[in-house]
Amino acid sequence: MQNTAVARIDLDALRHNLQLVRRLCPRSRIMAMVKADAYGHGLQRSAAALQDADGLGVARLQEAIALREGGATKRILLLATLLDAADLATCSKLDIDVVAHDDASVKCIATHASRAPLRVWLKLDSGMHRAGLSPEAFAQADALLRRSPGIVELIHMTHLSDASDPCSAATARQLSLFSDVHGVNLDAPVSVANSAALISRPDTRADWVRPGLMLYGENPLESASPIGLRAAMTLMSFVIAIREIPSGESVGYGGTWTATRPSRIATIGVGYGDGYPRTARNGTPVMINDHPAPLVGVVSMDSLTVDITDCAAIRIGDPAVLWGAALPASTVAKYAATIPYALMTSLQSRVTRTFHS
Repeated sequence: MQNTAVARIDLDALRHNLQLVRRLCPRSRIMAMVKADAYGHGLQRSAAALQDADGLGVARLQEAIALREGGATKRILLLATLLDAADLATCSKLDIDVVAHDDASVKCIATHASRAPLRVWLKLDSGMHRAGLSPEAFAQADALLRRSPGIVELIHMTHLSDASDPCSAATARQLSLFSDVHGVNLDAPVSVANSAALISRPDTRADWVRPGLMLYGENPLESASPIGLRAAMTLMSFVIAIREIPSGESVGYGGTWTATRPSRIATIGVGYGDGYPRTARNGTPVMINDHPAPLVGVVSMDSLTVDITDCAAIRIGDPAVLWGAALPASTVAKYAATIPYALMTSLQSRVTRTFHS
């Protein structure tokens, strides 16, 4: 039985993109972000492909546990989350780095570290205002954790809110604040850069970098020139029906698109039930046999429709690419008023993932 929606994961592309990161910041250690099932690419297989990274970053404790149970021996960073004493005991046992991001987490980590060792990333809220300590609380936490037995290593980190804009005034303010606060203890390793900052701001390539989206082949800088990234995911399906309609006929729920000429319409076996965005508007490109065909009508749960009137001969069963190397996820995201992160992480379990080296 042929699957109607398949995500082909190019593991060589992951390795290629990681090597590109290494070339950009050869003196930095790389914490490869594999949270959210490796941005929808499959946690275990993606982590294995990224084995040349210096560590793996996740956002949920169950992700970190799954990596260890899957045999991962790399350093693992668990990003800011809610951790109790039992969770910290698990992190100590499995050698998982934790983030101290508020007064409660600082105190809990300091207490636990007196009984079992932990590596701690201390997070400053430099302007993102999502997680992290104020400058005053950061200084106090730094002093407390430095006095705490069992803290194996203390790393200073922050997160930039507008790094996709190389000229952002917000980024300049954040970096200035972080420099002022970190400057009190210059011996602490530093981590600032995500994918966007890593590409656009060489001054943020510190002791650790935290690439995410770029590892999967998308450049988060919309205006940037190509840097050689390769798409790691190709979402594809197949033509399951073709019909001819006369001028004046509408397609799909609500009749949001009406043919202005006799048209040939192909139905593709993928829809919002698979994770394709329902918000994709008329004109969103779909590649069929290397020919672009515009989406027409509202995306349904299990299918969508495209106008193939101007395409070369297309038959039922032909493959259709929703995004991938020939059609960047960022392009589709613009048509759907979303971001490539959301596209990749929205894929549902009925989409079969196949892995290729």
